[in-house]
Amino acid sequence: MKRIATALVLIPVITYAIVWAPWWVFSTLLSVIAVLCFVEYNGIVAAHGIPKPGWAGFVAGLVVLLLPGAGLGAFTGVAIASMALALWSKDLKNELARAGAMLLGVGYVFGCWRCAIGLRGIDPRWLFIAIALNWAGDSAAMYVGKAFGRHKMAPVISPGKTWEGAAASIVGSVIFAVAVAWFWKPEAAWWLVAGVAGLANVAGQAGDLCESALKRGAGMKDSGTMLPGHGGWLDRVDSTLFAAPVTYGLLILARMANLPF
Repeated sequence: MKRIATALVLIPVITYAIVWAPWWVFSTLLSVIAVLCFVEYNGIVAAHGIPKPGWAGFVAGLVVLLLPGAGLGAFTGVAIASMALALWSKDLKNELARAGAMLLGVGYVFGCWRCAIGLRGIDPRWLFIAIALNWAGDSAAMYVGKAFGRHKMAPVISPGKTWEGAAASIVGSVIFAVAVAWFWKPEAAWWLVAGVAGLANVAGQAGDLCESALKRGAGMKDSGTMLPGHGGWLDRVDSTLFAAPVTYGLLILARMANLPF
C-alpha cells in the first residue's frame, strides 16, 4: 500500500516537471533528486569501508549537472580534483579508492542526470518515455516473473529476478513506449521508438542489477528509506540512471541519420 501511495504522489509531480514545468522548476527538482541520490551513494561507499566523497562530490556533481556546456572537460576536471582531494586522506592506502568512488559517483549520479537534461532539450516527451518505460517494464517483470519465472537471471546479485521476467520487462517497455508515442509523438516512426525502448530497457535492467550489486557488496537491502515502499531514491531511479544516457545517445544517432523521431 505504501508503494502505491508513494507512486501516486511521485508520478504526477515528475510528469509535470518533465513535460510542462518551466526550466527552473525542472532543473531545481532534478538537482534535488540528484543530491538525494548522491547522499545515498555516499552511504553505500561508507558501508564498503571507503572514505565518502562528501561535500566535494556534491559540488563537483552539481557542476557537471548544471554548468552550461559541461562535457568531457568538466568530467576530466572532476577526475583531477578527485585525485588531488584524496591526498588529504589520513590513510594513503585509501587514496585510489576514495578518488575512484568520487569519480564514479559523480558520473553515475550527476552525469546520468545530465543526459536527462539533454533528452528534455531534444523533446520533453522523449524524456518522459525514457523514464516511464522502466515503470512499465518493472510492472510486467513483476507479474510475469512471479507467475512464470523459472530461470534465475543473477542469483548472487538479485535472487528474485528471472529471465522470463526480464523478457516480459522488455516487451512491456516496448509496448508502452510505442503506445505513448502513437498518441503523443505521431511523427516518430514506431519501429524507431520500439528499438530505442528495447535497448533502453536492457540498459535499465543492467542499472538495476548494478545498484543491487553495490548494495549487496555493502551488506545493504535498500539504499535509503526516503521513499516509503520503495526504499531510497537510488532504488527507485537505478534503471533510469542507465536508460536515460542510452536513450539520449540513440536519439543523437537518429538525428545524425535524419531518422523520424
